[in-house]
Amino acid sequence: MSTPSTILVADDDRGIRTVLAQALGRAGYEVRTTGNASTLWRWVSEGEGDLVITDVVMPDESGLDLLPRIKKIRPEMRIIVMSAQNTLLTAVKATQRGAFEYLPKPFDIKELVSVVNRALTTPRSQPSEDGAVEDEEKLPLIGRSAAMQEIYRTLARLMGTDLSVMITGESGTGKELVARALHNYGKRRNGSFVAINMAAIPRELIESELFGHEKGAFTGATQRASGRFEQAEGGTLFLDEIGDMPPEAQTRLLRVLQEGEYTTVGGRTPIRANVRIVAATHRDLTQLIRQGLFREDLFYRLNVVPIRLPPLRERTEDIPELVRHFLSQAGAEGLPPKAIDSQAMDRLKRHRWPGNVRELENLVRRLGALYSQEVIGVDVIEAELAGGAPIADAVASVEGEGLSASVERHLREYFSSHGDNLPPPGIYDRVLREVERPLISLALEVTRGNQIKAAHILGVNRNTLRKKIRDLDLSVARGGLK
Repeated sequence: MSTPSTILVADDDRGIRTVLAQALGRAGYEVRTTGNASTLWRWVSEGEGDLVITDVVMPDESGLDLLPRIKKIRPEMRIIVMSAQNTLLTAVKATQRGAFEYLPKPFDIKELVSVVNRALTTPRSQPSEDGAVEDEEKLPLIGRSAAMQEIYRTLARLMGTDLSVMITGESGTGKELVARALHNYGKRRNGSFVAINMAAIPRELIESELFGHEKGAFTGATQRASGRFEQAEGGTLFLDEIGDMPPEAQTRLLRVLQEGEYTTVGGRTPIRANVRIVAATHRDLTQLIRQGLFREDLFYRLNVVPIRLPPLRERTEDIPELVRHFLSQAGAEGLPPKAIDSQAMDRLKRHRWPGNVRELENLVRRLGALYSQEVIGVDVIEAELAGGAPIADAVASVEGEGLSASVERHLREYFSSHGDNLPPPGIYDRVLREVERPLISLALEVTRGNQIKAAHILGVNRNTLRKKIRDLDLSVARGGLK
């Protein structure tokens, strides 16, 4: 009969030590418990125990600081970290310093026993490379709800990998923040983080934006331009609103994921791609696949690890912490210090938040800028939420704008997406072509393919329309577009 494994438990809470000792004892393990890190270290250094379960905050030393010391003298030792701090950085630090698993408190005791069983039976691989973690105060994600804890645990497991990640969630839930956290705390942190928003770039420009182009590749291409893949070399490429990527670019992206190389627009020499791909969307890609608008094979290549960000209404317990964070940010930017009273906070927690965290952030900033009182009461919150000033998700804010304003907004987003750099040359012709295609397509659609009527409502000669149809490669049949 084999000797039962010995579990070493360190936690300064006597109640937790008792519960763990009883549960693990019933599961057939020998258990030794202590309330401090020094005793745990003595046991480990003397060769005792087969697995460690440790809290983070203990009276004499942090369990996180103990982890690398344990792994140095006993690299085969599996360590499970528990913590009530429940932040992303706690999960990341625990994982990067060698923990087998991180469990936020409170946890289900059956889950803990299951993790212990897995830790003692899973084959051991080489220890992962220790990675530096940024300052604890610079939290990239805010919230300690159960929904966010699961995301933190998933992110912590992904930091040492290059797996493709698909982030889904409503607008304003923080998809880019998650992508940046994957980069900033992952193995590619020393490379560039490059983001491109598919919805902000005309479809005719996307391939050039992603892969770059050669001189003379198209009208206006007077010099070679690097694409986002080249700019992200060695780092992370974040493809935001991937559901808006046109089919032609989807095909080229699939080739990169399959073969690990790409060519520039107008180029012939393959270029090796050394980037991690993180994609995001607020759209239902499975529905787009059914509609023939998104490639199913590309979806599976991108969706290796899916992460769903919950809307704010599903994690309302995080609202007080988010409000404090945004108030602190506003104060650091020079706005007067503010506080929210308890009734006002309760009202914020009852709101549905269609614009999610972005909507909450906009509201908090407006409270700091527009109201003179130091403590914001429920009457102010009621007035704001009743529609005094628009608390907007970006989509809601553009409802009712004219075509000219919509085009200007779209182009501003495109120019600003390049930061301090200029966009590739040739934008004039490509933007006009981008507008022409839907305009002519819709004219043919409403006239059911009657080119005489379509030319009339467009105000162009019929021969001109025919030339445009050929140039744009539109396939027209009586009754409408094919």
